[in-house]
Amino acid sequence: MPGKDMDRVRARSALQTVKEQPVIAAIAALPVVAVFGVVWWLLGFFPALLLLLVVGGVVVWKGKLIG
Repeated sequence: MPGKDMDRVRARSALQTVKEQPVIAAIAALPVVAVFGVVWWLLGFFPALLLLLVVGGVVVWKGKLIG
């Protein structure tokens, strides 16, 4: 499907944006860190790590977070 793959130019642009503006990356990652912290607080480290790995795997496999 056209438009589904992330090409090298976009990947480089995203990496350069993160290098130039790390605050943007931190703001984007804040919800993930917050959920990880809450799950860690409620259930412990290993369930939180497992949830993080499962969600990360789904994101990589599906190619997008929501939708």
